[in-house]
Amino acid sequence: MNILIVSTPATGHLNPLLAVGRILIAEGHRVLTLSGTALRKRIESITAEFHPLPPAADFDPEDIHSIAPELKTMPPGPEWLRIALERVFVDTIPAQHLGLQQVLRDFPADVVIGDDMFFGLLPMLLGPRSKRPPIVLCGTSILHWRREDNAPHFAGLPPAVTKAQHEEYAAIAQEHDRLVSHPIARRADLCLMELGVRPLSTALFDSVVELADAYMQLSVPSFEFPRKIPTSVNFVGVPPFIPNQAPLPPFAHELDGSRKVVLVTQGTVANHDFNLLVAPTLAALADESDVLVVATAGGRPTDAIPGPIPSNARLASYLPFEWLLPKVDVLVTNGGYGSVNQALSLGIPLVTAGLTEDKADVNARVAWSGVGIDLKTNEPTPAALKQAIRTVLDEPCYRSRALLMAEDFAEIDTRSEILRIVNQAANRSADGDLRMEELAIAARARLARRQ
Repeated sequence: MNILIVSTPATGHLNPLLAVGRILIAEGHRVLTLSGTALRKRIESITAEFHPLPPAADFDPEDIHSIAPELKTMPPGPEWLRIALERVFVDTIPAQHLGLQQVLRDFPADVVIGDDMFFGLLPMLLGPRSKRPPIVLCGTSILHWRREDNAPHFAGLPPAVTKAQHEEYAAIAQEHDRLVSHPIARRADLCLMELGVRPLSTALFDSVVELADAYMQLSVPSFEFPRKIPTSVNFVGVPPFIPNQAPLPPFAHELDGSRKVVLVTQGTVANHDFNLLVAPTLAALADESDVLVVATAGGRPTDAIPGPIPSNARLASYLPFEWLLPKVDVLVTNGGYGSVNQALSLGIPLVTAGLTEDKADVNARVAWSGVGIDLKTNEPTPAALKQAIRTVLDEPCYRSRALLMAEDFAEIDTRSEILRIVNQAANRSADGDLRMEELAIAARARLARRQ
């Protein structure tokens, strides 16, 4: 089969799709990937073909502030979230859609696989199914599907259990809609109307879950808040690591089991200021002689990590996670969805501190499931980090809960599930246009209510 992978140019979105692509290439399928130029080498390393996004959607994930410079100094909150969603995910819809059409003219894809926030797929998803290839989306973030307790996405709220919480969440959702969801929806609908496409009938993030022919959530049900979800959603665990993305570090021999290993990372997007998490973690554990602290700079030079660097700390720009994670006792992270799920698949408990992007929601799931401690801040103090890390290291309940979740991951044959879902999507008949007409009627009604 010809399989087109489309991804927002950000490593947290692309890496899981490349792992899926490696599985498909091993089965003999031809894979072409549409994403950012800065990620070309990473894409071609799995022997996939590469096609760049048009310039208006082709940004460097390590320089996200080039398209939204105000985010660098703006505190986390609704305004930060709205601007980030507009600039990175909504304003790029026309260019992403153009790139799709350009690729599909020369590459007749049997299936399109995209990340759940590549909204340039919406014009195709909102059109007749008979006039497009099947579309399979991957949940590279928390499951973006509405909750019965009315909690909005990105608010970091655990499931409501009391009437008072339900009422509180309804009020929070109303304010979130006013400040974030409704402005985002209006902006997305304008982009779609300019492309001659009807407006959305549901909230932007929910829409892709509803419209996709199949949806692969890259996690397990036990790490997702319980609620009624569409039958198209399949939990497929985590794809296998892509090996050899980084060499072994010079300190590899020190991870010999003689000391507990704490890994701290801010990922590759929110790593512009290492004073947020990496530096305070190094300071927190500087006097812990039984702990070796390993910090990765997410691709930035290690000298960007502010000093002084304690004697029990080891730094690297990139690290091979397939080698490192099995040696880790606690992961300290701002809450990247991919790395959190990778850690949990190996039974590694966590300490989390992050509020930007989807991180508050990811970290709320860490606390709710009992696999770690969420500090619920974007700027944790060394004292708070030390107490949380020592608690997770010394109290067995967190490791026990993480190991139970690892068993859930082990029960899923991720490779077989991915192949099954993609093959089923490719073999489906060109039906479903009646359902699309129902959604179109709902969209017209929603637009009339706005006016």
